[in-house]
Amino acid sequence: MAEAERIIGTPDTPDAAGDGQERPDAEQERAPEQAPERPRAKRRVAVLFAVAVVAYLLDLGSKMLVVAKLEHHEPIEIVGDWLRLAAIRNAGAAFGFGEAFTIIFTVIAAAVIVVIARLARKLRSLPWAIALGLLLGGALGNLTDRIFRAPGVFEGAVVDFIAPKHFAVFNLADSAIVCGGILIVILSFRGLDPDGTVHKD
Repeated sequence: MAEAERIIGTPDTPDAAGDGQERPDAEQERAPEQAPERPRAKRRVAVLFAVAVVAYLLDLGSKMLVVAKLEHHEPIEIVGDWLRLAAIRNAGAAFGFGEAFTIIFTVIAAAVIVVIARLARKLRSLPWAIALGLLLGGALGNLTDRIFRAPGVFEGAVVDFIAPKHFAVFNLADSAIVCGGILIVILSFRGLDPDGTVHKD
């Protein structure tokens, strides 16, 4: 009987042993490729939203302070007449351009937010996470004004207050958008994609 079992083999022993050995090995082979990617992606998305939240809160807080303390008052000189804080309401785009197209700029800002949210799923690059976070925070900051400030929903005027000499008045949201855009241009010229890959044209 023992000899027959040795020749024929028990039906379940080799398979069971094989299952017990092969599956962990297969998982171990796949793990180094897949496991690090998910935590890395989550960290990059976390950085994106953390930067966006910080940019948004700084913009929102500064505008609330300006409306409460500076609006309808004389401008505050920071560096002589070269840099002042002067509260104005801007119905146009960043730096006061296109005041006749307030609704269009509102739609564009909303579209930018949707695109960034969709792009976040493929995000693997830390510089891209920072750049997109700045764009998202800035877009949300000005979009909040468009929705909640006078003269009406989606037509609201943005609060601007940073007034350099011989330059348009802007706010922290505008600054975040410009910095994020500049960083994206630099990353694109260097061939770095949002998913972390580098290409050379």
